Amino acid sequence: MYLTKEVKAGIFKKHGSNEKNTGSTEGQIALFTYRINHLTEHLKNNHKDFNTERSLVKLVGKRKSLLDYLKKKDITRYRAIIKELGIRK
Repeated sequence: MYLTKEVKAGIFKKHGSNEKNTGSTEGQIALFTYRINHLTEHLKNNHKDFNTERSLVKLVGKRKSLLDYLKKKDITRYRAIIKELGIRK
């Protein structure tokens, strides 16, 4: 399993306020980014795996909606998470 409890807790500890706060927007964006990167690597080797491709597209859409929400709510937190994760150019 690529996403263990320890990895997940580490992501939320680093990007959220603590590992118990799994509802924070920054933590969820970071978790989606981790999963997107993993699925992208999987699809490089298995280019005919269309179910994974669909899951990847859905995850990107969820992350985009969270980023739009954060941009509307607090632009400084949005810019910080974008810079930290390296999502945009």
